[in-house]
Amino acid sequence: MWDILVKIFPYAIAYTIPMLITALGALYCERSGIINIGLDGFMIVGSFAGALTISKLQAAGVESALWIGLLVAALVGALFSILHAFASINLNADQVISGTAINMVAGALTVFLARNITGSGNIRITMGFVPQSISILKDIPVLGPLFFTRTYATTWLVLVILAVSTFLLYKTAFGMRLRACGENPQAAQAVGINVTKMRYFGVIISGALSALGGCIILVTYSGEFNGSVAGLGFLALAALIFGQWKPLGILGATVFFGFASTLANVSQVIPQLQQIPLVLLKVFPYVITLIALIIFSKSTQAPKAAGEPFDAGKR
Repeated sequence: MWDILVKIFPYAIAYTIPMLITALGALYCERSGIINIGLDGFMIVGSFAGALTISKLQAAGVESALWIGLLVAALVGALFSILHAFASINLNADQVISGTAINMVAGALTVFLARNITGSGNIRITMGFVPQSISILKDIPVLGPLFFTRTYATTWLVLVILAVSTFLLYKTAFGMRLRACGENPQAAQAVGINVTKMRYFGVIISGALSALGGCIILVTYSGEFNGSVAGLGFLALAALIFGQWKPLGILGATVFFGFASTLANVSQVIPQLQQIPLVLLKVFPYVITLIALIIFSKSTQAPKAAGEPFDAGKR
């Protein structure tokens, strides 16, 4: 059993990290009071922007192409998210419909641009991040083989963002204002908080982190943009709900979903899993997701004002 866990763990973490950063992005958005189901679209935009940037920089011989690509992906995702923010906040549009439109526009627009740029619709990068083991730490019993062996640099980047997000949301004035806008925006406005500005911050941070997640897929285990992130954005949304809109809860949920999804991907190279029908392993994470959402739906702790347009005159 231990041998199987050691073999699966690096793959599971690599799959979990993009989902985790995307779910964290959704956390900022929904804590501000805006529902965001456009996570898949933001991830696709980030993957496209990152792939295009990295491929051009690598062709020019730029050594830091991967890190620049991650930064560009986050910036493009932030800019693209303004569409969702404007529709949801300024126009008071239905936030679910706006998020659905984001998913549709992102997929179609990026594939159209990729086909015009490359002719095939796919954008490949020469090389992504290489998993590395951390000396000394990798020799720690139990933890070493799991956490410090064959890890990507992006894994530690996302864990740092998780720690910063936890502190920011619960220990700073910015975090308290953001959460107040998602719980009772009228009361927040009454004490001088600019609800519109805070909600814009939430959506833009969400777009940036989700796009970063899409680019992390590219630079770790994908290696190319093909117009899809395999529905990972929707799994991230499920992890947000499963994790009760809390950073550490989201971490646990994404690790759980990451392992469930990885079983099918690595089953053919692990003899102990080859005896299980592949179709069962493929549907396992989605069945588990549905069951988890059913179980936790009654005890949900979603922000009370999430999905409600802000009406300054309402009391």
